[in-house]
Amino acid sequence: MEWERAKNYILIFFILLNLGLGGLRFFEDRQYTLSGDQERIIRNVLTQNNISMYRFPMRRFPPMLPIEMTGFYYDVPALIEILFPDPSQAMRIDDPSRIIYEDESREHRLVISNGFIAFDIFTPYVGALGGGAGISPAEARAIASEFVNRHFPSFVLDATRNVPNGMRLTFHEVYRDHIIYTNFVELLVTPEGMIRQIEMQFGRILGYTGTRSRIFSPDEALLTFVQRMHHIAQGEPIFIVRMDMAYFVDYTIGDQPGIPYVLVPFYRIFTLGDDDRAILINAFTNAIID
Repeated sequence: MEWERAKNYILIFFILLNLGLGGLRFFEDRQYTLSGDQERIIRNVLTQNNISMYRFPMRRFPPMLPIEMTGFYYDVPALIEILFPDPSQAMRIDDPSRIIYEDESREHRLVISNGFIAFDIFTPYVGALGGGAGISPAEARAIASEFVNRHFPSFVLDATRNVPNGMRLTFHEVYRDHIIYTNFVELLVTPEGMIRQIEMQFGRILGYTGTRSRIFSPDEALLTFVQRMHHIAQGEPIFIVRMDMAYFVDYTIGDQPGIPYVLVPFYRIFTLGDDDRAILINAFTNAIID
């Protein structure tokens, strides 16, 4: 009988414990969730400053951790294997300030300078595929995605931009559902369906570091955006087409040789007409990057 009574007490204790933990989780979620009133207020502020926002996707802003990443150092032989049609033909060009490789035909050229990779293809070509006006945007995305998925599977397509000589497609690395804005692969695909240029920069993600820190809420980041852009909006309306979050290098923390870079969360705000390039706002400090 005593044992039955003890089991009942234990069961009641665990029920009360779960209820208490659930209540704490509920209040924590509310603390880091944008309220309807906050959204209405910031929308009014945007409207008063001639700025429109199609949708407001970000409402949760829980504390976040920084991420550590190595510097931009590369396995050059591996890059040559990936980029050159015949890696055995790639020859080092004497240059004291950069790493440069070309093949014998000089149709392919790899340059690595200050952590930035540029690969250009100069092969002659004639006409569009099938003799038509060129490939569709969907076909260009498929061509670029096939290359990136094969060689850089942790990168996803994040932005596209039409340019006079084709389409530029930018892929960013994703680490545990977070976009790493510092790490990118960008390809130029011509209307003929050929990859003409590849630009890259990436470090190796080491993992989370430090302790979780509170971040500014999305409406506070938008207010910073308004303060910076209101004078431009007075002359021409600004339309925000996308707002999300990504990790970017905080150069004030890890900009020393041999020391890992520290990535911190940044709000990204994309505007109509320039929707492939983000305005970045540090989520820890609410400071905008110029």
